[in-house]
Amino acid sequence: MQDAIRQLIRAIGEDPEREGLAETPMRVEESLRFLTGGYGQEPREVIGRGVFRAECDEMVVVKDIEVYSLCEHHMLPFFGKAHVGYIPGNYIVGLSKVARLVDMFARRLQVQERLTTQIAEALEECLSPKGVGVVIEAEHLCMMMRGAQKQNTTTVTSCVRGRFRSDERTRSEFLRLIGK
Repeated sequence: MQDAIRQLIRAIGEDPEREGLAETPMRVEESLRFLTGGYGQEPREVIGRGVFRAECDEMVVVKDIEVYSLCEHHMLPFFGKAHVGYIPGNYIVGLSKVARLVDMFARRLQVQERLTTQIAEALEECLSPKGVGVVIEAEHLCMMMRGAQKQNTTTVTSCVRGRFRSDERTRSEFLRLIGK
């Protein structure tokens, strides 16, 4: 990977051997491996032993989970907040595991739409809840720094399943709890 990064630095007209850039290929490789570390993980292993018998059947919401990912089209960052809610069936999950699940999928080359759906599908698969809702609000540097160059735009995506889809009151409660 470092050889490819050196070639890229040369291709844009820089000298990869100059003092400020000499260690850049190593740093970029470390950074990319961290930012795409989600490829080596699966939802069930991220959740691990954090699943417990449900003692409630009321909505659980973890909101304002920081999201950092790379756009698969330009490999530029997008970042924002994820809001995840579910209604337990027979199981609940440790709250930190919800944030870890968000990170796992975010640490892949992504589009926000797919990221939103993957989080919902993973919770469905691992918990069999009565319903799931995921909303992500993010700003995309590929839209802010290039292309349209619109700095004040936010993209909002949602995925609702089960009772969040079929019951308007449930969906409304979720949106109210996350401030939407």
